[in-house]
Amino acid sequence: SPEPPSAGNSRDGAGPRRSTESEVYDDGTNTFFWRAHTLTVLFILTCALGYVTLLEETPQDTAYNTKRGIVASILVFLCFGVTQAKDGPFSRPHPAYWRFWLCVSVVYELFLIFILFQTVQDGRQFMKYIDPHLGVPLPERDYGGNCLIYDPGNGTDPFHNIWDKLDGFVPAHFFGWYLKTLMIRDWWMCMIISVMFEFLEYSLEHQLPNFSECWWDHWIMDVILCNGLGIYCGMKTLSWLSLKTYKWQGLWNIPTYKGKMKRIVFQFTPYSWVKFEWKPASSLRRWLAVCGIIFVFLLAELNTFYLKFVLWMPPEHYLVLLRLVFFVNVGGVAMREIYDFMDDPKFHKKLGQQAWLVAAITATEFLIVVKYDPYTLTLSLPFYITQCWILGIILVLTWTAWRFFIRDITLRYKEIRRQKQEHRHEKDKCLSNGDGHSALLDDGPGAQSQPYPT
Repeated sequence: SPEPPSAGNSRDGAGPRRSTESEVYDDGTNTFFWRAHTLTVLFILTCALGYVTLLEETPQDTAYNTKRGIVASILVFLCFGVTQAKDGPFSRPHPAYWRFWLCVSVVYELFLIFILFQTVQDGRQFMKYIDPHLGVPLPERDYGGNCLIYDPGNGTDPFHNIWDKLDGFVPAHFFGWYLKTLMIRDWWMCMIISVMFEFLEYSLEHQLPNFSECWWDHWIMDVILCNGLGIYCGMKTLSWLSLKTYKWQGLWNIPTYKGKMKRIVFQFTPYSWVKFEWKPASSLRRWLAVCGIIFVFLLAELNTFYLKFVLWMPPEHYLVLLRLVFFVNVGGVAMREIYDFMDDPKFHKKLGQQAWLVAAITATEFLIVVKYDPYTLTLSLPFYITQCWILGIILVLTWTAWRFFIRDITLRYKEIRRQKQEHRHEKDKCLSNGDGHSALLDDGPGAQSQPYPT
């Protein structure tokens, strides 16, 4: 699918450019790289299947044939989707890249549905077909314990508690929040999600032991250092992207080798840029949408920990990492589709396909957790935690009622009262100016009795 050439309008045929959308200048070069290759892909796929059918001897191993058949079916579906699926809002580095992740979303959702319909024991043992080392209960690591920053009892290394916490998850926190900031494109929303997740860890540490962390691990290492630094770097990157000039030329139209290399590097940057202005307090619809986005983000974060807990996957397993890579690629597209659906409902009349799939995947993951370990999820919250959440919910509901109902009614009443007073003042002024003139007319010859105006 070629990129639509544009000059000053990054949405070809979509009407006037939004104020938050950057201008794009494109010379319209349509090279081999951007042309559709549906027949080529079909020919290669048919040759591969013909080779397997005619020239390769089928093994007698039923389990191996089953695995290979499932993998081949998935690959054929991915080939179809990459060439035929509808394009999303992103076109760099290539639309086929984002179509690939859309199809991976469908495959992942179907896999989750399959796991959801199994018994708990069968579902956990099915993971052995993916990795023979899975299907075994694994203890969760406890991050709590000794929370002294400086431990005088350890003469060798008094700061050993800090060094013990500096594992591979520290850079993962930083890069994760850097990428989340590029998805959300709003400092306040990122900070709210970051802080709220720490509150969730406090609230749920009686369910999952690895939520039990030291206070300085929560607020200093996570919120301030890892998350905060990732958000800061993400906002700096967003500022650069919003100021960048989006002028594109075909590679062969650039005369210098330096310009060609620069053009190849910029192929991995956005084709255009849209600044997200969520404005949650502008209307009840946008407020509920932003609250829903925050809720889904937090639920997806919790699913990361609960899924590996109920499916017996160690934190360092490659499937856990692949899931995070998956959400990094689909999350940005989903957020852009959600923003377009909120900000431009006249043009985007329905929720985007990637956003729909991400919401479905998040809900299905949560349902798997509910089915596979209802006992852990139903462990009652400590009383003081329950009080804190009830107070927070009451404050949010109170602010919502005041901002979108009570405040609007009060402002509407004041506006109506002001209009009535202005109307009464203008009416009295007109009557006072007309009384003298009407009196002169009444004193004249042939004047008739007129009723006083009310």
